[in-house]
Amino acid sequence: MRATLIRPSKGFWGRSYDELKRLSNIAIRLEGVKGPSGPYELMAFSSPASLDDCKLMTDDEIGGFSTADLDWVPSSPPQATTCASSTSSSSSSSSSSPSHPSSTSTPPSGGYLRFRGSISTRLPAGRPDIQRTGYAAWRTADRQATVFGRSLWDVDSYAYLALRVRSDGRSYLVNVQTDSMVAPTDLHQHRLFARRPGQWETVVVPWSDFVRTNHGFVVEPQTELLRQKVRSVGLGLTDRVPGPFELCVARLWATNNPNEANSDSELPAETRHAVQAAEEAVAAVASHNQLRSAEREVEVTANVPFAPPATTAASAASPAAAAAAGTASASAEPQHPLKNKKGRPVRWDTDKEPPRQEHSQQ
Repeated sequence: MRATLIRPSKGFWGRSYDELKRLSNIAIRLEGVKGPSGPYELMAFSSPASLDDCKLMTDDEIGGFSTADLDWVPSSPPQATTCASSTSSSSSSSSSSPSHPSSTSTPPSGGYLRFRGSISTRLPAGRPDIQRTGYAAWRTADRQATVFGRSLWDVDSYAYLALRVRSDGRSYLVNVQTDSMVAPTDLHQHRLFARRPGQWETVVVPWSDFVRTNHGFVVEPQTELLRQKVRSVGLGLTDRVPGPFELCVARLWATNNPNEANSDSELPAETRHAVQAAEEAVAAVASHNQLRSAEREVEVTANVPFAPPATTAASAASPAAAAAAGTASASAEPQHPLKNKKGRPVRWDTDKEPPRQEHSQQ
């Protein structure tokens, strides 16, 4: 297997400065006592230099024929938000990408990363040891040393991983690798559930929902992701469906807000107006139906003639008969559903044993 080349990243002092700034903000805001005051940004692809901290992988390393590129695309107006190549770094120059309609969602500020290529499941000739191909993935480069030690991501104070993406609808996996001494090749994976293919959206994944895997297989026993030492985060395509793919990523960050995926600010103005109009129409129909139901109840009540109670009519017609009926009902012996051992009705006034009286000794 051929090792994947890593592009040069930020220098030692630059990484140390970033880590010092992060630790200073934690101390100033007393986040160690009060908890995090906001989201923790892991990666933001707002400039071409952000590609230097990324690593690309395909089955070309084992003789496969899948291709993949990593491009940085500057932001453009919503009506022209197409994945036009600007700064590219590829593992193969002959990659194809699917054509998507222009997205009407709000584009990210600065720019974004575009992961595209083509999946091929063709096996290499003369390699009987290779039985499966057809994958492509990228991830952030390994966290390197600083003055304060190795700058691993500590997301223990956060419950969710948020990704700002624009998907093509294919089955992508979110891959998280930690600095584990037990099994360094383990990955924690979770499906990327994109709800609006072709549009920008925020996908929120709980850290506790990631599944521990090794070389594509689920590992038992399962252990929770080591949040204090996150080494890299990435996305991969392993559905082995031949054809082109394209996934755009703007940001990766840790957060405690699970409702970021449902934020109305992510929807375009036209969509928000359409949703609001639909909600108003549904409310109007419900109100109209409720009013009609109330009117029908009033009409039914108005058409029912008034009938006096039967007891009142009987007493008015024959007071003597009413008095006789009352006397008969009073003299009627009540029914007792309980029976004794001989099958006779139980009368509580006669069948009860008299209470025993205790005589005190004088």
